Order: sequence, then structure tokens, then C-alpha cells
Amino acid sequence: MRKNTAGLVVLLLVSLQVASAFGQSAKYPPLSEYMMAQDLEIALAKSAAPDSISTHATIKVLTASGFQAVHDGDNGFVCMVMRAFSAPSYTPAQFREIVYDPTLRAPICFSAPAARMVMPYYELRTKLALEGKGPDQIAEGVQAAYVKGDLPRRDAVSFAYMWSADQSLGSGIGHWHPHMMVFCPYYENSMVGGNEFGSPLPQVSDDAGNTI
Repeated sequence: MRKNTAGLVVLLLVSLQVASAFGQSAKYPPLSEYMMAQDLEIALAKSAAPDSISTHATIKVLTASGFQAVHDGDNGFVCMVMRAFSAPSYTPAQFREIVYDPTLRAPICFSAPAARMVMPYYELRTKLALEGKGPDQIAEGVQAAYVKGDLPRRDAVSFAYMWSADQSLGSGIGHWHPHMMVFCPYYENSMVGGNEFGSPLPQVSDDAGNTI
């Protein structure tokens, strides 16, 4: 199976120090610490994109069995609030332990193509975490699902809004600036300027170089 560099341009910043600290405990806090009141979660999810988009988007909230739609939109966009275990957990491998941080709240609104090609990966990672799977098991589960054909090929560029002023990337990081996520198959960081990881400049990171 060939390698597909499904990198994310201008992505979430993840802290090695925070990941390491959570990795020492190597277990999930109670699920209640990841949950939100539904009205607050809906409002936070909608804050990921401009009102003209999020008002007509499908809204999903986290439940004990994964993300569930509570509002069906009509423009193809899907907005939700990522938790630490929802975002890419492949590379750099030392960042995987961030899944144990219950304080991360990252509103994201996927475009219609991204909702078809990318969101299923986020939802599967979330489902596996809710089943008690650790970060390495999540990565292996995503890989196995892709090989079986249970996940879509990411073979076209798509994007998502992360414009919320209230996004928080967890302990030790806190609020992060509004940005866009651009899902670019086969991209390498050198193709967008070779900018440093965590920089506000465009960069390819997280899932870069993985078979997905």
C-alpha cells in the first residue's frame, strides 16, 4: 500500500511537554470531563465558521458513543468541537499522548468535501478512544479500517474552518489563533515553505507521511 502524505496546512499546535505529562498517567480521565452542556457545545461548534456557513451547517455533538448530529444542515458543511482524541494521532508519534487531555476544545467546521473524505477519520478516532483504546491502538485502528476500505481515500484537497476565538488546545497551550485547515494529499512541508512546526505560517504536519 503506498504512502499518502495527507498533511494539514496551518494546523493545531501540540505541545511535547503536555503530551509527555499525560503519557505518564496513560489512562483516560472520566468521560464526564470531556463532555459539555449541549447548548454550549452547539454554540461553540458554530463559532468555528462564519455565521453565513455555520447557520446552515450540520451540527454534531459528542455523546458516549461518538459524535451525533443534533441539527441537519443544507450546505454540506459539518461543525463539531474536537476533543483531544479526535484530531490526528499519527505523527509525530510523541504527540499521541495528548489524547488523555480532557481540557482541549477545538471547534472545527468541515467543508462538504472534507466532511466526506476527512471527518470519518476524526470520528473513528473518537469512537476508538471512547471504547478505551490508547493512542497507539487508535492509530492502528485507523490504519486497519483504511486497509479494509472502511474509510474513504483522501485523494483531493479539502478544507475546514477553525475560526473560533474560543478554541483551546488544552493544558499548557490554551487559546490558539483562528486559522484554516487545508487537507493536502501528498504534500510535504518543503512545498509550503518549510516553516517550523507550531509556527503561525503555513506548514504540513500531524498526519504527514502516513498511509491514510
